[in-house]
Amino acid sequence: MYIIPIAWIYVALMMAVAEATNTNGSVLGAFFTFLLYGVLPVSLMMYFLGTPSRKRALRAKEQAERDAAIASHAAAAASLQPDAGCHAPADPVPPVAEKP
Repeated sequence: MYIIPIAWIYVALMMAVAEATNTNGSVLGAFFTFLLYGVLPVSLMMYFLGTPSRKRALRAKEQAERDAAIASHAAAAASLQPDAGCHAPADPVPPVAEKP
């Protein structure tokens, strides 16, 4: 994936060197040649090509946060069960004696 940007930067660098060493060229022109023909297009291309991986990472982070929230809610709900305390469970309805 990185072979094309490396080659593009190399070509832009050679263009800048040719601009700087030309009799009518200048170092300032070489700098702007390298910046506008090399760095700017390669940085845009790498940003656009990295978009799917950034989206995947964001979705994975959101899913992990969602799973952690579900787990914490489940743990909180489990601790609120009626017989989760230290007291012995009592019969909710008192026994009724039979009438003779």
